[in-house]
Amino acid sequence: MNSLPTVVLVGRTNVGKSTLFNRLLEERKALVSREAGTTRDWKEGRCLWKGKVIRVIDTGGMDGDLQNEIHQGTIRQTKKAIKKADLILFLVDLQHEPLPQDMELATLLRHQSTPVIVVGNKAETMRHRANAHEPEWRMLGLPAPVPISAVKGNGVGDLLEVVYEQLITLQKPPGEQALIEATRIAVIGKPNVGKSTLLNALVGEERFITSTISHTTREPNDVLIEHDGKPYLFIDTAGIRKKEKIRKTGGLEEAGVERTIRAIQKADVVLFILDASEPFGNQERTLAGLLKDTNAGLVFVVNKWDLVEGKTTSTINEYQDYIERSIPFLTWAPQLFISAKNSTIVCNKFLTKPWSLFYKKLLSIVDRFLQTVM
Repeated sequence: MNSLPTVVLVGRTNVGKSTLFNRLLEERKALVSREAGTTRDWKEGRCLWKGKVIRVIDTGGMDGDLQNEIHQGTIRQTKKAIKKADLILFLVDLQHEPLPQDMELATLLRHQSTPVIVVGNKAETMRHRANAHEPEWRMLGLPAPVPISAVKGNGVGDLLEVVYEQLITLQKPPGEQALIEATRIAVIGKPNVGKSTLLNALVGEERFITSTISHTTREPNDVLIEHDGKPYLFIDTAGIRKKEKIRKTGGLEEAGVERTIRAIQKADVVLFILDASEPFGNQERTLAGLLKDTNAGLVFVVNKWDLVEGKTTSTINEYQDYIERSIPFLTWAPQLFISAKNSTIVCNKFLTKPWSLFYKKLLSIVDRFLQTVM
């Protein structure tokens, strides 16, 4: 699934990586905000240019508080993305001189074997474009910046010409226009219910930043997984929090809620993740309300089953009854009981089985939904 050449966007926070990412994909896939650090997991998509396709990965900013758990996760994710790159686009801000963070990143990139194109963003005026040739940028030890304005689109076509020529030189030619129609599976649930941990277990690597800090995912992330020759697109979404908490974030999480709703609307199947260790609340009921009129298939995935104490062979039946009482209009949906953290699924009401069985059961349910619709 990863045969397309991969171009990775890196840079310090707020240099416009997500804006360029959206421009390349021609959609508002990444949240764009003046708040530094809006991007924390990497996001990926496909850029189509003159009938040719490349894979583009947007990463979080590499600068910030090194003692912060989430920022440490961002750095790990960015370094993993860099290892996947065939070509790196290093974004800098032409409206300012190079900052120490730019110099540190340049040092890191110079020690990589992957070719680097420096992209001078925010070149909205001729004066800003001229800054690309100022001597201070030579201090990076990398080629002079290619000036662009991701907001206005100025210079992006020229940048893509450079990117595609470089990929051909590297014998990594862009792919033909043949986008795979994958089954879309939205993963929803309240914050800290284990959505990212579940997807990490599905992918088999730390693809999403998981943390004990609630609400560490604010943007939907697409992960393309192939199983038995079939493509499945899993979309991770931010959890919906209480209204008074959302207001304190200046609208950023409100945008995340809107993205979650759109993910549900576009999904073929929705995985509704529940926390077995906590009772139902308003957040679960709010999400359930969004699913009431959807045409998508639905699977309840009851996570953290390992945290339920005093389980007996009847505990699963009792929890199933609890779901039906709490959300009576969704009783038709099948249920799976798992521990994403331990990568196990519960079978025969008590016995835990390997994660491969979860894959088999889940995708079997998904395929049955699709056959019913067709």
